[in-house]
Amino acid sequence: MRHFIDRTAVEPPNSSRCATAVALLVLISPPVHAQPAEGSAAPLDTIQVTGSWLGTGLQNSVKNFAGGRTVVDKEEIEASGATSIGDAMRRIPGVQSTDNSGTAGSAISLNIGVRGLTGRYSPRSTVLLDGIPLAVAPYGQPQLSFAPVSLANIETIDVVRGGGAVRYGPQNVGGIINLTTRSIPTEPGLNGDVTVRHNNFSKGGHNEQYSTMLGTQLDNGLGLALLYSGMTGKEWRAGSDERVNDLALKFRYQLSPTSELYGKLSYFDVKSRTPGGLTVAQYNADPFQNTRPTDYWSGERKGIDVGYLNTISATQEFEIKAFYNDSTRESGLINAANTQITYQPRNYEVTGIEPRYTQRFTLGPTTQDVTVGYRYIRERGNDNSFVQTVATGRIGPTSTFENQTDAHAFYIDDRIAFGNWRVTPGVRFEHIDSARYDVSARRTFDTKNDKSLPTLSIAYLLTKDWTLFANYGTSFGPVQNLQLNSQTPTNPLKPEIAKTTEVGARLKSAGIGAELTAFNLRFDNQILQVPGVIPATFQNIGATEHDGIEAAIDYSFDRDGPLRGLNVYANYTYTRAIQKSGATAGLDVPFYARNTDTIGARYTLSQWSFNLSSTHQSSQFSDLANTVVEPGNATTGRVPGFRLWNVQAAYKLPGKKGHEIVVGLNNLTDKRYYTRNVDGNPGRMVGAPRTAYVQGRFVF
Repeated sequence: MRHFIDRTAVEPPNSSRCATAVALLVLISPPVHAQPAEGSAAPLDTIQVTGSWLGTGLQNSVKNFAGGRTVVDKEEIEASGATSIGDAMRRIPGVQSTDNSGTAGSAISLNIGVRGLTGRYSPRSTVLLDGIPLAVAPYGQPQLSFAPVSLANIETIDVVRGGGAVRYGPQNVGGIINLTTRSIPTEPGLNGDVTVRHNNFSKGGHNEQYSTMLGTQLDNGLGLALLYSGMTGKEWRAGSDERVNDLALKFRYQLSPTSELYGKLSYFDVKSRTPGGLTVAQYNADPFQNTRPTDYWSGERKGIDVGYLNTISATQEFEIKAFYNDSTRESGLINAANTQITYQPRNYEVTGIEPRYTQRFTLGPTTQDVTVGYRYIRERGNDNSFVQTVATGRIGPTSTFENQTDAHAFYIDDRIAFGNWRVTPGVRFEHIDSARYDVSARRTFDTKNDKSLPTLSIAYLLTKDWTLFANYGTSFGPVQNLQLNSQTPTNPLKPEIAKTTEVGARLKSAGIGAELTAFNLRFDNQILQVPGVIPATFQNIGATEHDGIEAAIDYSFDRDGPLRGLNVYANYTYTRAIQKSGATAGLDVPFYARNTDTIGARYTLSQWSFNLSSTHQSSQFSDLANTVVEPGNATTGRVPGFRLWNVQAAYKLPGKKGHEIVVGLNNLTDKRYYTRNVDGNPGRMVGAPRTAYVQGRFVF
């Protein structure tokens, strides 16, 4: 990963400041290699995918990617001490882990907001697992209230914040996040490792995380890998028991020197007890207490994905992917009066297929890679809800909604290379047909959406180390299953349209990496949930505008110098997300921090390595009205910012390649901070206290 920083005070960006910032990054950098001679072309990326999820022969190089992008590998994830994917992503510029939901702190959900977009269940980003949509219903319910993935099985986290809208959608205004599972070994014989970690919270309980990978490459061309990750125990709140099982069997079979078949069988199940929000008085008395011992979330997912890749020649490539998954998700949440428990079991089936083809050809002074693709996703499922009376145990009638979506996406882009320029125009066309049937009322809500989404990305390879880039993209968010119920004559929901622009520069050389990106996105007719209203009600809040700057640097000192073994990194993000219409025009969008940063250092000495890092976010509002003063029930009010420090030491056993013992402390100073939940169990939710952990890894 490359981390980025701007240590100076940051003013709200405008176009001139953004241009100046990019120029400054170029001017203050260390000397770089000279530009290629006049008339010579910079080397063109190979057309082969080689496992790149961005795919089919184009921007498989982060270095030359024409947009804001960060890749975090497994070594960096482990050095951070992160216990979850949300923890690991706090260090990525422009990304905020918000936890403002009833599942905050639990292992079942993923709450990621990018560039000021709502992070509650990550609805604005296209989240993928090995290139396959992670959401239980990518179009009808993109929210990750159930995120069937665990950190220990992940090898890399690839976050594209802009410039990838043609290939993936529709909810990609918040970027594209691809989580890649651990690779199949390429060596014969049994290869693998076992990792065990114990987390002990200074308040609350403790838990154990354990994982293993077993794999081999057979002489007949078949490669196999078995991945397992699990967790049992409690979090820092009373009654926060959790259980996670994440199992996958990956395979890869070489059909010919140019083609292969690959895929994965997967199973995931989780159950988390979720204590919920506290009033101000309850929080002050004991922020770790549980006033909702009956509340829980659970989920199960079974899936299969297969792919065929053929690098037909040096100028041709074909790939096709197909996937199917069957998911269930259930929650049990008690009301504020502790008299009724609402249960919401939901079931989903998703089938998808995506072929695409790339052709490279030369036209005059240009070399062009044209990719055409098509993706079909079929979603079927049902949402159920029933209420149990606590005093009597009586269960009321079940309400059921049946959902179906058929979505077709066609896309084409052309990467045009001439000299040191890489210009990629593209367009994506979405056709989405959705229907929701209320079984009890015998009423159908349906909608059809057609939208063309043009994009343009430009990269200039200034030198072999420097890339300047700019891009423009559009994103389309259809009205989702649950939102359809909110449509009335006075609340006619409209699809969301977003337009994103980026400009930036990236440096990648042997000892230093840096990036500076300025962004602006305009979001028309954004749909948000009305806080504190049950059942869930949604409304268009009109247009919002998000702009800001992301900056980062990562530097490793010379291996022959006095500071050899030392790596330092930092990043800083300024974001301004403003409502542009309605009664609250001019105010901030809820639940984002204007300022976030990360600083850290890693020092390696012989068998030892030491890590010190800190993450920070400024305060944020929790409602559209930007209420500052918090009422007694803690449902609104400004959420204070906080800074956390983490420290870690690791020791590699000599003579035992890969054997390692790690100890660490997260939230070193035991900083007390909280987030706020605004759904059915609202109030303050305390963040993780000081957490001590010890981890052992054994390789065979």
